[in-house]
Amino acid sequence: MNNLDLKSSYHKHGHNQTKICVSGAAETGHCGIDALDKAKELGREIARQGAVLITGATTGFPFWAAMGVKEAGGFSIGFSPAASEREHVEVYKLPLDYMDLIVYTGFGYPGRDLLLTRSADAVICGCGRIGTIHEFVIAFEDGKTIGIYEGPWEMDSELKEIIAQSHRPNANIVFSADAKTLVADVISLVKKNKMGEYRPTTAPVPGAETM
Repeated sequence: MNNLDLKSSYHKHGHNQTKICVSGAAETGHCGIDALDKAKELGREIARQGAVLITGATTGFPFWAAMGVKEAGGFSIGFSPAASEREHVEVYKLPLDYMDLIVYTGFGYPGRDLLLTRSADAVICGCGRIGTIHEFVIAFEDGKTIGIYEGPWEMDSELKEIIAQSHRPNANIVFSADAKTLVADVISLVKKNKMGEYRPTTAPVPGAETM
């Protein structure tokens, strides 16, 4: 098989749909009056631009993003902290709607967060709370592409402060208040990373601590 055949085979059968995790608050009282519309538009853009949505199978901001994805005919996957559908619904009180597939991790919220972000090519953080910070930090440590969705909430500025105080330059993070622009920039960066075009801004020092 020549290089042209290999390239054609990759595009026909390759695992090349970008998987974007949307991280955000399950309780959204602090998110502002436009949060619902902005979350749904983010989901619609993920679908329009050919990506797959991954969420924590929860309520609030990620749920609204899933609504937007399904409105635009996209595909939505949820990662639940529960071990079964029954536990998901009865114990965690989480929804089943707007998800084509739910993975029941059985690892609670901390373990779910790790599997959720590890399964994604990129993480977009919207209005959130401490759980969003947890998912952001995991994604940061793993070198994932990260999008910071700016809006009428505090999380965008809080994450920017964490980045500024991290003392670790990271060229793998993009920011925008426009859903279309943010998703496009995230997908572009993911593709560059997969092609080996992304390089860290600083080289790791052998034996040095990374924490």
